[in-house]
Amino acid sequence: MSINTPIDKFKNAIGASTKALAGDPSIEISFGGDIAGLVQDQVMLPSLPAKLNSHEISKIRGDADGIALHIAHHDKDVHKKYRPGIGPKRAIYEAIETARVEAVGTKYLKGVRNNLTASASARGHRKGFNKVGMLKDENNFPEAIGLYTREVFTGIKTPPSFDGIMLNWRKEIEEVVSSDILNLKSKIYDQEDFAKSLQKLIQNLELNNNLAEPEEDEELEEENSENEETQSDQTPDTPQEQEQGQSEVSSTDAVDDDEINPQDIIDAEDIEGSPDDADQTSDPNAPRPNPTNLPDPYKIYSSRSDETIKAEELCEIEELDRLRSYLDGHMAGLSSIISRLANRLQRKLLAQQQRSWTFDLEEGQLDTARLTRVIIDPMSALTFKEEKETSFRDTIVTILIDNSGSMRGRPIMVAAVCADIMARTLERCGVKSEILGFTTRAWKGGHSFQDWMANGKPASPGRLNDLRHIIYKGADTPWRRAKRNLGLMMREGLLKENIDGEALEWAYQRCSYRPEQRKIIMVISDGAPVDDATQSQNKTGFLESHLRLVIDKIENRSEVELVAIGIGHDVTRWYKRAVTIMDVEQLGGAITEKLAELFDSET
Repeated sequence: MSINTPIDKFKNAIGASTKALAGDPSIEISFGGDIAGLVQDQVMLPSLPAKLNSHEISKIRGDADGIALHIAHHDKDVHKKYRPGIGPKRAIYEAIETARVEAVGTKYLKGVRNNLTASASARGHRKGFNKVGMLKDENNFPEAIGLYTREVFTGIKTPPSFDGIMLNWRKEIEEVVSSDILNLKSKIYDQEDFAKSLQKLIQNLELNNNLAEPEEDEELEEENSENEETQSDQTPDTPQEQEQGQSEVSSTDAVDDDEINPQDIIDAEDIEGSPDDADQTSDPNAPRPNPTNLPDPYKIYSSRSDETIKAEELCEIEELDRLRSYLDGHMAGLSSIISRLANRLQRKLLAQQQRSWTFDLEEGQLDTARLTRVIIDPMSALTFKEEKETSFRDTIVTILIDNSGSMRGRPIMVAAVCADIMARTLERCGVKSEILGFTTRAWKGGHSFQDWMANGKPASPGRLNDLRHIIYKGADTPWRRAKRNLGLMMREGLLKENIDGEALEWAYQRCSYRPEQRKIIMVISDGAPVDDATQSQNKTGFLESHLRLVIDKIENRSEVELVAIGIGHDVTRWYKRAVTIMDVEQLGGAITEKLAELFDSET
């Protein structure tokens, strides 16, 4: 493996320390997606952002250290023997077992303890547990009891990012199970004895009946898991190169922290993957498709990790400014061409909105311009006027941009610039607009895929990736405030896979809530829906058929007008109103032309 760049050196250090801490030099390590996990004995770590800081380095090290400790100090067979069925009891069992593993593995390793704390802190921010005064949710109890147990076992204070749930649950946990957890602490080095005592502790807890229990049969799940054990070699890999490590390392001291200087980690545009989104928060007010209303036979295996997020929440403001400058610098020539086209559209729209009057009426609004006639000739009658009703209706335009990996490079640049200029033009004309993007959180499956693997790989699972729907500009947000957000499309690793049907459903539902009389959705895409994890485990055409159903609903059974622009891909077979362009330079002209056609048809 080449280690010429700082990113490569960091990957090598992470790989070596993980193998050393796990005590297994043969484990495989991959970087890809947004989450860390252990799938079929392969360590999966989040993709590295193009630029790292000391906090991100500690967080990623914490993700890796947590998995390594799990490998070294956790017996799967013993764990499975005493594990409760799927539901809140299992969640508590898993959380406390994680606290045991961390306590055993970090007793003499202060650096590892700090890394785990950084990783936990990022998780708390991502889940929104840092909000003091948040409502007390029974479903957060397993997380809270796991954090409390971690405090007792390790002496490490819970990060402030969990203050919200700990304030809700700490007193109750201390009153009910503090003595039992202290008793467990004396057994952390004997997993079987620990598991037996933990099982009794959980059985004695009075859990709220509202906590969801599984619908799947537990015995069937275990049987499926055993029957499909041999299929592990068919698990999709991430598109990133797998980190094989350099040599067998006997201890974490083999990796010198001084080798990785955060200041030396520079922009690396040729590094694939996603930024570290550990501090993201979803927009709770953004409407999402209700899985129960999606067309049959479309299924979603799990939607718990889907997110609808504002662009400014995906990275720091400083980075957005830098990405926006990068976008402006590379597209200055194209902007002038698109601006001229947009000006034509603006003149057309403003012409349609010009007011006109009917004069010499017997009633209506007094025509003050003709009062001089009355002064000159008192016998002249007063004249009135009335404003003609304009045919231009209050309108919103939604621009939905495919943020898949195939759009990387010039296509996404042109799409970002076109959307920016169109939003500015429409705002001048009093037409509201919003700019949305859609992709997935990981390559070839994320949390959903891991859950499916852990639950025995049931057949025909439905969608197996985690959605990421991005709001670059809201309909009520002025262009000047949203301008920098469009630079996010230039961020390395943002663009992954595309599940068009649910994205279009999401955009349609957002339109449906708007008060405007006329609603237009413009889709910009360069291909059909693609998600490897989903397509490999479902019938052929699974995603395509769902997209067709959503398009049919919008085009034939709603008042929303739908138009699509395909970049190098024929979208006319999907959409009634569509145009295909073979060169991204034509995108600006295609957008203005299609919008002009729509407004002309309205006239």
